[in-house]
Amino acid sequence: MVKFLVVAIVAASAFIIYALIDCLFAESSKFRALNKPLWALVIVLLPVIGAVLWFLIGRARKSGQSETRRFVAPDDDPEFSGRSSSTVSDLDRETTDERIRRLEEELAELDGDDKNDTNDKNNA
Repeated sequence: MVKFLVVAIVAASAFIIYALIDCLFAESSKFRALNKPLWALVIVLLPVIGAVLWFLIGRARKSGQSETRRFVAPDDDPEFSGRSSSTVSDLDRETTDERIRRLEEELAELDGDDKNDTNDKNNA
């Protein structure tokens, strides 16, 4: 009987801790009925009942569509930089293509120079 009581206390404690951590790390927009501090207080003051209430009433149900937020660096965020990511002008695109072509030509010339230097050293 004592073993059962110890196991029950450990299981209840784990459930309460899980509910409290879930409550404290949930986004504020995901709460129903009460706000975050009040739910944490309910979970602590009404140990098992508060945790059950949190999972049944307080936590927003997950909908079929996942609403995951994707974090974007400020320089990649169009709202932050004030520009639309889909409005790259044709002039910018042509300038970029021209620059890439020029860099590829320079790289090819450098590769050609390296091969010539290696052949000169081998022949000497």
